[in-house]
Amino acid sequence: MSATTVSLEVSDPYAQALMSLAQDQNLEDQFGEDAQAVLELLLASEELEQFLKNPLMSEDAKKGVLEEISSDLNPLFKNFLKLLVDKGRVGFIVPVLQRYQELLRQLRGIVLAEVASAIDLSESQQDQIRQKVVAMTGAERVDLAVSIEPNLLGGVIIKVGSQVVDASLRGQLRRLSMQLT
Repeated sequence: MSATTVSLEVSDPYAQALMSLAQDQNLEDQFGEDAQAVLELLLASEELEQFLKNPLMSEDAKKGVLEEISSDLNPLFKNFLKLLVDKGRVGFIVPVLQRYQELLRQLRGIVLAEVASAIDLSESQQDQIRQKVVAMTGAERVDLAVSIEPNLLGGVIIKVGSQVVDASLRGQLRRLSMQLT
């Protein structure tokens, strides 16, 4: 079994449980914002993520750190994070919260488009991409996850689920090379 499969098998039930709790309390969007805040913090600090994954660190130390980083988050959400520590699953905190975000997008009819660009995109360019993705998928709303990849030379690559639209200069050059050979 691959690491991704194990991660999904562990993260999905916890994300489903968090979604169930959120729906019972009508806090789906609040938990989504809280999850996003924690994800941004964890993805920005590899040391913090490694600390939480470290089996040599005590549960109390991990809970203390989680209490510090989540002081202004919903109390039910904070308790869920501590539950992950109690169950020995805090090492899966990132995939659990990412899976929750996926479930929330499904619930709200939102599509996530991963956009790789050679340069920063302006708001109007991002709006154009959103409109194209809405036309392509029929989604109610589109969230963009934009990353900068200078090796594209120009243009963008848009990934929505399993669909990939390569409108990059690198991709065009590769297609031209294949046609010429």
